[in-house]
Amino acid sequence: MPKSLSVTEVVRHFSELISRVRFYGERVVLTKGGKPVAELRPTLETTRVRAGDLPALFAQLPHLGQEEATRFAEDLDAARRILTTPADRWAS
Repeated sequence: MPKSLSVTEVVRHFSELISRVRFYGERVVLTKGGKPVAELRPTLETTRVRAGDLPALFAQLPHLGQEEATRFAEDLDAARRILTTPADRWAS
């Protein structure tokens, strides 16, 4: 749920609010006279997923059927057989 702040409060703390929106994905509803007039929120380019949100996001994904899961597991096994681990994992 977005935090609500008066326009006056937003002006006083604008730089801090922009950082919180950018880095923490927070949303802020700006109010004037107690009524919402605008919202600060991250753009699509700056939206980040927090680790705590992952379970809910994964739950929304479609689940593989048994046949698809079997084929996926076979593909992973085939890739593991083909790919090799370098002797020095830190070598570039």
